[in-house]
Amino acid sequence: MTNELIINVKPWETRVAFIEDRVLSELFIERTKDRGIIGNIYKGKVVKVLPGMQAAFVDIGLEKAAFLYVSDAYGALDMFEEMGFSGMEVPSSSNPPFPIEEILSEGQEIVVQVSKEPLGTKGTRITSHITLPGRYLVLMPMVDHVGVSRKIRDEKERRRLKEIVQSIKPPSNGFIVRTAS
Repeated sequence: MTNELIINVKPWETRVAFIEDRVLSELFIERTKDRGIIGNIYKGKVVKVLPGMQAAFVDIGLEKAAFLYVSDAYGALDMFEEMGFSGMEVPSSSNPPFPIEEILSEGQEIVVQVSKEPLGTKGTRITSHITLPGRYLVLMPMVDHVGVSRKIRDEKERRRLKEIVQSIKPPSNGFIVRTAS
């Protein structure tokens, strides 16, 4: 089995082709003018905490401060582990156990990921639940959890995959095993 990665970069676009056994298996095209920021990861600084809205504004280096809801700020908390919550067992966003002012403070630096582009007068929406998707795995730093996609239906295979990932997983990191589709 031979694999090839072909990369073509022009000023207006970048093209990447992955070829397995002389068959194109993946093709990525990114055009400069269409480049968005969803998925980008930033180290930001909390500029304003809004207790009435249970949210905060975070400076991530863009024109406008980004917006972070309390339900998206749980990744910034180490106290969940202390309270008995672990991995994906984080409380529901409709009933957060801590108010935003107990989670974040002005001047605090946090790592965030863009979840929605800015639109009109609204700034970028961000989350502290970082995910780095790959072809067969999604890495979730700071989340101690291993999951398997529901698309993998065979229970024996699900257990096998979960055991493999758990055996190599670094502490305080999570993974979701997924299909290539």
